Amino acid sequence: MPLFEIKERMDVLVKELNQHNYNYYVLAQPTISDLEFDQKLRELADLEKEHPDLQDPDSPTQKVGGEITKTFQTVRHKWPMLSLGNTYSEQELREFDERIRKSIGPNFEYVCELKFDGLSMSLTYEDGKLLRAVTRGDGTQGDDVTSNIKTIKRIPSKLRGTGFPDQFEIRGEVFMHRAAFERLNNERISNNEVPYANPRNFAAGTVKLQDSSEVARRPLDCFLYFLYTDKRMFKTHWESLQAVESWGFHVCEHNKRCSNIDEALDFIHYWGEKRFDLSYDIDGIVLKVNSYAQQDELGFTAKSPRWAIAYKYKAEEAETVLESVSYQVGRTGAVTPVANLKPVLLAGTTVKRATLHNANEIERLGLHEGDHVFVEKGGEIIPKITSVNTIKRPPNSPKIIYPSTCPECGSDLIRREGEAVHYCPNDEACPPQITGKIQHFISRKAMNIEGMGDETVETLYRKGLIEHISDLYRLYEKTDELAQMERFGEKSISNMLEGIEKSKQMPFEKVLFGLGIRYVGETVARKISAHFKNIDSLMNASLDELIAVDEIGGRIAESLIAYFKDARHLEQIEKLKAAGLQFEAEEKEVILSSSALTGKTFIISGVFADYSRDELAAIIESNGGKILSSISGKLNYLVAGENMGPSKLEKAKKLNIPIISDTELLELIKENAGK
Repeated sequence: MPLFEIKERMDVLVKELNQHNYNYYVLAQPTISDLEFDQKLRELADLEKEHPDLQDPDSPTQKVGGEITKTFQTVRHKWPMLSLGNTYSEQELREFDERIRKSIGPNFEYVCELKFDGLSMSLTYEDGKLLRAVTRGDGTQGDDVTSNIKTIKRIPSKLRGTGFPDQFEIRGEVFMHRAAFERLNNERISNNEVPYANPRNFAAGTVKLQDSSEVARRPLDCFLYFLYTDKRMFKTHWESLQAVESWGFHVCEHNKRCSNIDEALDFIHYWGEKRFDLSYDIDGIVLKVNSYAQQDELGFTAKSPRWAIAYKYKAEEAETVLESVSYQVGRTGAVTPVANLKPVLLAGTTVKRATLHNANEIERLGLHEGDHVFVEKGGEIIPKITSVNTIKRPPNSPKIIYPSTCPECGSDLIRREGEAVHYCPNDEACPPQITGKIQHFISRKAMNIEGMGDETVETLYRKGLIEHISDLYRLYEKTDELAQMERFGEKSISNMLEGIEKSKQMPFEKVLFGLGIRYVGETVARKISAHFKNIDSLMNASLDELIAVDEIGGRIAESLIAYFKDARHLEQIEKLKAAGLQFEAEEKEVILSSSALTGKTFIISGVFADYSRDELAAIIESNGGKILSSISGKLNYLVAGENMGPSKLEKAKKLNIPIISDTELLELIKENAGK
């Protein structure tokens, strides 16, 4: 495969995986299975290993996952909330065991724990009282949800017993029992509210409610499983679990010490069969080296501990009937088929729909109306059809044929060379594409227009008040029409118009991302805006000038040129300019950039008190430096934080690579900025 195609594939994977991370950790609305996510992540990691110079600093292989919401106070974790490495393979589990044996010898034991399917939480106690509860967030900082967590009866507000330190953190998982989930979901359905897809989503959504009295009405539970203290109190993880249970914490009674990997696998097999007998959902088993001294010796990678791993159970399968196939049109015009199924119970929830991805998948499965199909579901929201029970196929049942015209507007569908997806080309008159573009523009990652949501966009479009993104900035002229609409009160109209007005101050890179240009994600928009500085320079750039920008390949460059050749897009940009949007990089952004690090290469490793690794990478890149992914003779500096892997440190020392702190990095920039 040519290098530019490899880079384009890596860019696609980074964009998709970052979006899935956001859907999972922030929105609590995952749109891909755990298995599919892990497969994509592994593909990306393999490509980055083969081509370290092509690695994107925004790559999810460098992150824990998730981002911060704006509705709660953000709190920095004293100890980062790292994710665990995971596997679906017993062979890989044995390889993990072998790596530990090579590092610390054969004399160690595991603590095996159920892997709860809930929301990770960090609790801080001071003088025996609950001081703060914070979500995982991005692993470095999270949302302060203390008032909501205090409503969970299993979490003690005041500790019992003695022997606990003056201040400590304890990590755990907030979840909802299946019976409570079904009861509350039935209430939502009877109230004509959208039901939650599974207990995990319900728990995550509940924790982030603004009204703690409503949280108290929803019976959440919590298991605690890891203790953090400034000074070690115990020699083993098992001892700490026994201690925290004596202080009043809810510790799972099914934890087990195992003296070797075979005992751990027996534990995994046992719960693989028994997990559905539990009153709550688990999706795997966590193995942790028991001795804290051995944990310290094994250390951490950039995103996970080397002394722990999660074994994840493979998806559950059920057989049901395919009743019909419907087709959804997205903002880019992509047409996605969805299987409508006879309801079937699968992994504790009722499944009515399954993804079919594209026409190739329909053809691969050879689907007919009324087919009995096998549906698989792991941790995902929309399950997938894996195969067809052709023995049960009804006689003379018609074959499912992918449509040749758009189900929304009737336009002939097109299929671009090398792509599996069909598109509707009618982007100016196809309703879902019109509303989808506007919904993308107002979204949090783009213009972040408060007081507007997807439903508001749908309503305003149906009423004929908006058709293009520029129409948003003329809504202030239509307050009379807005006031006559249902659910548009004076306060909500005022908030919406205020949010639209505030969006005019969003920086150029956000506007560029909000335009929805194909292949131009957040990272690309940021690089382009920093390079060209304003929209006019960008619109006049040649193909060669675009490709010369770091990490902008031929496909992105061609997409940009095609976008700016379209007179309709140019008209929208002129209207947005007239409305006062920012189409030029702010002066302060330009001043902050320099060539102080030009020609220098860096690796960032460990955890930092004042910056995330992404923030440090952005600082380095904006001052001309380049981020690498592996240590070699080409590396100029290793920026080292706490908890970095000992092997990386040792390799850097062996190659005589300067090891600097984040403070020394900033000093280096200051020293060279004026030269």
